[in-house]
Amino acid sequence: MFSKETYIRRRAELKRLVGSGTIVLFGNNDAPANYPANAYAPMRQDSSFLYYFGQHREGLVGVIDIDNDEEWLLGDDIDIEDIVWMGFVPSVADLAAEVGITKTAPMAHLRQLCCNSVAAKKAIHFLPPYRHDTKIQIMDLLGIHPSQQKEAASLDLIKAVVKMRSTKEPQEIAAIERACDVGYEMHTRAQRLISKGITERYIGGQVDGIARSLAQGVSFATIFTQHGEIMHGCPSDAKLEDGRLALCDAGCELDDYCSDNTRTMPVNGKFSQKQLEIYSIVEECHDYVLEVAKPGVKYADVHFAVCRLMAERLKELGLMKGDVDEAVRAGAHAMFLPHGLGHMMGMDVHDMEGLGQIYVGFDDETRPNLEQFGTNCLRMGRRLQEGFVVTDEPGIYFIPHLIDLWRSQGLHKEFLNFDKLEQYKDFGGIRIEDDLLITADGCRFMGTKRIPYHPDELEEFMLPF
Repeated sequence: MFSKETYIRRRAELKRLVGSGTIVLFGNNDAPANYPANAYAPMRQDSSFLYYFGQHREGLVGVIDIDNDEEWLLGDDIDIEDIVWMGFVPSVADLAAEVGITKTAPMAHLRQLCCNSVAAKKAIHFLPPYRHDTKIQIMDLLGIHPSQQKEAASLDLIKAVVKMRSTKEPQEIAAIERACDVGYEMHTRAQRLISKGITERYIGGQVDGIARSLAQGVSFATIFTQHGEIMHGCPSDAKLEDGRLALCDAGCELDDYCSDNTRTMPVNGKFSQKQLEIYSIVEECHDYVLEVAKPGVKYADVHFAVCRLMAERLKELGLMKGDVDEAVRAGAHAMFLPHGLGHMMGMDVHDMEGLGQIYVGFDDETRPNLEQFGTNCLRMGRRLQEGFVVTDEPGIYFIPHLIDLWRSQGLHKEFLNFDKLEQYKDFGGIRIEDDLLITADGCRFMGTKRIPYHPDELEEFMLPF
């Protein structure tokens, strides 16, 4: 939690941006795992509620009546039965005082506040809900069916929250830096453990353990797999095999802010020539972002600059052919890179994605291309601003089913060498990812330590010690 003044200032700015009406920000509740008393732990608070109200306790709702200049924290105090099992919890009034709010009431009062706004013909602003209990609560309060709530969510509130949360304050940047430092410990633990015969699940569990020991936990489900061509490959019971590549995509949450890094390592600690050729392309693309990403530049342009560089290098290897610019315009590069260069990051690892990517990663000037394969997965395209935090995560993947499909269709045959692609069907995939802070005149990677990724230093780091 930041200072009381932080949350007072943020709510004041939110009121200014939205202008009028009543803002209702729902906190999260405990979510049962497999029966009511066995909840997923620890409870993860809603990020926008945290941003404006700062409290982690379940069962809270924040209300901001802009026109009457009133701010409420609503929730039921914990009774003695819960205190016996879970320990003492401050009252709702005490929690409210910590973030500069004087008005509190039990949760039942939320209905009256909503009724007052409706009677006064004032807009009630809420964000798109993503949990079913919140959807039911909105339906009970406002009579809006869950199937219609995404469309009924307040665009004014969405745009205001995106505007505020996109540009990170110095204290937020410091929190992300701390999370990145834990990310260093997570990834270097994996790099030290990788060896023939150990299971993916074991290393994935060790990575998760670091996040739970040094931070609040993981920022998303850890990816650790020898099948790097599968974007979200979960750790399995498969044993690591000599000659394969292992991809680790993992991050943590610390002080409510995230890290997100990816490294790809040779299981035997030494890249083969074939692996090194592909890895070096990804490494060059990853580092090239440092040269071109800066305030005022569209991240979509950075993405396509990376795609052109990647296509040039793949053409040198004989995997692509023809005019590079034409190939990228046609989308042929998506055979190898079927996702975007990166995404916003902050309190959520895909920051604010639940508010709608069209508002977070795009704007009135920069619109997504939803028709072209690969480009339709670009999450971030808008102009960069100082204080933005985005991921830089180029990759090259050889996906057997995609190779077979495009070959059978003759798709992009003027740009792709399908005969040579056949030789890479068992290659897997490579991704290198770091978190990027946009500065006044450029950008820099976050975290005080850099997880080894240059081939020489990575191979040296992985040597038995």
